[in-house]
Amino acid sequence: MARVALGRALRRLRDEVHGLRLNEVAEALGYDVSLISRIETGKRPCSQVIFGKLMDLYEVPAEEREELAQLQASSNDRRPPWWVRYREIISSSYEQVIAFEDAAQSVFEYQPGIVPGLLQTEDYARAVTGVGFASLGPDQIDGLVEVRMVRQRERLFDTSTPLQCHYVITQAALEFRVGGPAVHRRQLQHLLDLSEHPSVTLRVIPYEKGEEGCQIAGFRIFRFPDEHMPDVAFGESVAGSLTIDDPRDLRRMHRLFRSLTGVALTVDETRDLVSRVKDRED
Repeated sequence: MARVALGRALRRLRDEVHGLRLNEVAEALGYDVSLISRIETGKRPCSQVIFGKLMDLYEVPAEEREELAQLQASSNDRRPPWWVRYREIISSSYEQVIAFEDAAQSVFEYQPGIVPGLLQTEDYARAVTGVGFASLGPDQIDGLVEVRMVRQRERLFDTSTPLQCHYVITQAALEFRVGGPAVHRRQLQHLLDLSEHPSVTLRVIPYEKGEEGCQIAGFRIFRFPDEHMPDVAFGESVAGSLTIDDPRDLRRMHRLFRSLTGVALTVDETRDLVSRVKDRED
């Protein structure tokens, strides 16, 4: 994540501030174009020597240079993240989502038919994982469920800086009896409990909003505390998560999320609806 943030900051300096092309920077520094490109995309760490040459070339002021130097030092930290032990069962796209989630300050997520992952009970997570990954064996499903539970602890519960979660879901996500009646009831109660969590904002779009609340697929947008790290979004499909980082697409997705939030119930009205659905199940 530090490499990605540094790479985007370097790309901004090259492109937006100085209007230079990759080949011009590579020629000025005496490096291969692919090396500069991989540093900007975060696929390769930036050495201290190259970093110093880039700072000189871009004539970066001392204060900004110091901030970027801290980012460069962090980008070379080789301590493995917590999810490295699960790499045999998680896909590369899922690993990317986890990495951005781990570094994010806030998430804005819409789900049309399922409870967001960080709000799922273990039984609910096992039920939806078993269907979504029907080709996997029981051990692999257990592993994926464990990853989801660890994500919850890391970002909501066992941290001094919990992820600020803004969720919009449709009423259908409340009504589907995932895992059977008992699992469904426990999930609804879990939503009521988590709706009181200081970093969770949950709002539901009721059925009567019709086409105003309909979207084909879920998506999430991550926002980061580091000013050098632009927002990143993920759109969901049967093939996995699609990374979206084009500024124009991100602006459109933020507008869409605001629109969906505008037709959703308030937080208190959402709690009332969840309670009514749960009461019907009791």
